[in-house]
This record gives sequence, C-alpha cells and structure tokens, in this order.
Amino acid sequence: MENKYLDKIKQGQIEKEQLEAELSTAGNDQSKLQTLGKKYSDLQEMLSSGQAVLKLEKEIEQLTADLATTTDEEMKNMMNEELENLQTKLNQEKTNFLDIIEPADPRDNKNVILEIRAGTGGDEAALFAADLFRMYARYAEKNGWAVKILSDSQNPLGGFKEVIAKITGKQVFKHLKYESGVHRVQRVPETEKAGRIHTSAASVVVLPAAEEIDLKIEAKDLRIDTFCAGGHGGQSVNTTKSAVRITHIPTGIVASCQDEKSQQTNKEKAMNVLRARLYAQEQEKRDSALSSARKNQMGAGDRSDKIRTYNYPQDRISDHRLQMTWHNMNIILDGGLEPIVTELLKAEGGKHES
Repeated sequence: MENKYLDKIKQGQIEKEQLEAELSTAGNDQSKLQTLGKKYSDLQEMLSSGQAVLKLEKEIEQLTADLATTTDEEMKNMMNEELENLQTKLNQEKTNFLDIIEPADPRDNKNVILEIRAGTGGDEAALFAADLFRMYARYAEKNGWAVKILSDSQNPLGGFKEVIAKITGKQVFKHLKYESGVHRVQRVPETEKAGRIHTSAASVVVLPAAEEIDLKIEAKDLRIDTFCAGGHGGQSVNTTKSAVRITHIPTGIVASCQDEKSQQTNKEKAMNVLRARLYAQEQEKRDSALSSARKNQMGAGDRSDKIRTYNYPQDRISDHRLQMTWHNMNIILDGGLEPIVTELLKAEGGKHES
C-alpha cells in the first residue's frame, strides 16, 4: 500500500484513541455522544478496511515467494488459483478503502431525507407515490438501513399526497442520490372502470441529511409557529397545538410536522427537514461548478426533470437519463433497485472502480 495510505491508517489510529478519550468524558450529552459515536464508527470502518488490505498484501507477498520455490506442478496450480482469489479480494478491498478515505462525493456516506409528492393524476398519482415509497422502504430494508417517517399526508385510498422520511445507514445518499426527479407511471388506475391506461406522476427529492456540525442555523433566523394538527392522528393530536412550522427567515424555506402528539418531537422532525433543505441549497450552489460532461450524462439534477417511466402494460421501467430499460417490474418495485442503481453509479464514473 502507498505510503500516504499507510499514513492515513496511522493517523486514524491516533484519532481513534483521542475519540475514545472524548467519549469517556462526554457524560450524558446525547448530542455530543451521537456526533462522536458516528466519527468513531467511521474511523473503525476505515481502519478495518485498511488493515484488511495490509493483511491481503502480506498474504499475496508470502504466497508469491512460496510459489517461486515450489517444484510440484499440482501444488503450483493450487497456489496460482489461490493467488488469483486473493488478488480479487485485494482489489475489492482497496476499492472499498479508497471510497472511504477519498469518496468521489463527500456526501455519499450521509443519511437521507426522502420527500415524495403526488403530481398530476389525482388519486392515482397518490397511489403511485405510495408505491414509490414502498419501493424505497423495501430497498432500505434489504440494505440494512432504517426508515423513519417524519411527515405524511394520505388520501382516503391509502395513497400519499406527500410523505417525508429519514433513511439512515451506510452510504444511503450514494445509492439514492440519483432518484431525485419526476417519476411517471403508465397503467390502468384502480379507480378506472373503463380499463383505459392513464399517465400519472410523482416527484421524488433526495436530500443529504445535514447534522448540526454541517450547518449552523442561528436561532434569530427562525420563526417557529405552532398550530392544531389536521387530518388523521387522533383527538389529542387534532385539538392541541402540537403541530410545528419552522420558517428560515433569510431564505424563506419552510418545514413543518404535525404527526406526533409531542410538540417537541414535531419540532425536532421539522428541524431535520429544514436543515436538509438548507444544506441542499448550499450544495446546489457548489454543484453549479460541475463539469458539463457529468451534466450531460446524468442530467442537470433538476427536480423537475422526468427521469423514469414505469409502464405496467409492457412490464417495463425506462430510465431516460441512461436510455436503458428493465423488465420484471414487480421485483424492482419490491425493492430490487440494485440493477438501476448500479448503472447510475457507473454513469457517474466510479472514482475507484476495481
């Protein structure tokens, strides 16, 4: 391994010891514990991957030396096969290590705020929005991520007019960042008796979840309003001023939550969404400097871009940025997004592809 990466491992070991000392004196400060805990977990992952690379390199070096002194042809064949397997593992682990210490996108390891809203199509669009949310929730489950609904508004048929959720786990933003845009569905609606195919749409927004250390928000810049919640939730939710609306005065960005009985819990959820929206706004300013080549590959990233069509009669999902098509829609809608995500990441241009 190159010296600069060895230095990175040594520095990580020093930082790990420092974090262990800080954690032992953090007491019951939950915010500090959470921040330090994430740093510690990230360091552990980096060190484990780095040590795995060093171990594999040492094994390959030893096996190569043994091979040079072996005269038995059968043994040579076995050793060559083992060398090939070790080299494959080393390439994979090196790619993983470099993705950790030099991510192509620094936001890749962030959690996500997922927002889905029904577009054109009335009740059918709301039902499609629910289908999309279920797809992402199932994909999250398969990846070991946690999904927490922050806010939602349903129609009588069980569709979502709007749903906002936080997804937490390893490299969530990396795998979901290209889902932002307009998703279009072509199918016979459940509400349509004549059997005609309708086209409806829902918009998806994927924002990297921002922590307090990423973005400082001044209290003086916030206007916090409380009001009685509407819709489902029970009598206590609808008759007390538990709902919270937070306005960031300098930008006019608004986030609200009314799902919980506790005003404090609603405030925390609304702040999660507001922080993500503000962080995304800052990132969008920086992203304007991206190369035109990447924009041509992946689209400008505009949330109004039509990115994908789900055609039920033909059992076909088409991604308009990639100009590629997949069948077996039921598998994909049940969380089997891996083939699409893989192609999107390839188009992005993996920085450390093995």
